[in-house]
Amino acid sequence: MRLLVVADLHYSLPQYDWVLSVAADFDLVIIAGDHLDLSSLVDVGAQIVVIGKYLDRLREKTRLIVCSGNHDLDSRSGDGEKVSRWIRDVPGVATDGQSLTIGDTLFTICAWWDGPVEREAIGNQFRDDAARAKATWIWVYHAPPSQSPTSWGGSRSYGDVELTKWIDAYQPDIVFAGHVHQAPFIKDGSWVDRVGRTWVFNAGHQYGAPPAHLMVDTEARQALWFSAAGNQHVTLDKPLVRPVERLTALPAWLTSADRPPGPVPT
Repeated sequence: MRLLVVADLHYSLPQYDWVLSVAADFDLVIIAGDHLDLSSLVDVGAQIVVIGKYLDRLREKTRLIVCSGNHDLDSRSGDGEKVSRWIRDVPGVATDGQSLTIGDTLFTICAWWDGPVEREAIGNQFRDDAARAKATWIWVYHAPPSQSPTSWGGSRSYGDVELTKWIDAYQPDIVFAGHVHQAPFIKDGSWVDRVGRTWVFNAGHQYGAPPAHLMVDTEARQALWFSAAGNQHVTLDKPLVRPVERLTALPAWLTSADRPPGPVPT
């Protein structure tokens, strides 16, 4: 299965246009939160309408998973906690609080939690999915785990302590996250980490199109990171070694539509 993974697009329509242009070349597109931009001059209600249309167009091209991030909260639950109600109302898209099985791979898709009620719901979601049959277990969760290079902001970790506990308890195969924009681009930060046996990925945020992104092939067991700062890759069946290896040649499983023109920048 070939995955395209992005996060933190923050109402950048050129970046959504790029994702839309390549989506059909992938079995699954994952957008791991922060679709909206609270600092934008565009009204949040208008952003929701526009992004909803992009998500609708994306799901016509391929399977689509999205989760909410802290910029996506638009209302309050009956318990008074902030929630992203709009993202749960997008038709035909696997999203917050849901699970999706494709072949023998189980995807658990988590909301951004604002308080103890949603936090407990996520914990119950992991508990229930842990009992389900699966060969590979992948989580989509906006924040990366605490004390990880994927959550390093330059002076401290901006990761989720609860996520770290859940990873320790359940040891999923992969966690796709975002949230900490600068982590892959700064000293002591990274786009990839291992927490026990779990691979953790955060592609990071950059301006312009294309966004920083991951291409993952679960059969070839490779994850590739593409960004303006350079391209790197890891093999999922091998230990993580730092510094992470640069990508100097594109693998055969990338289609012509995925391949950037000219030599691979490193």
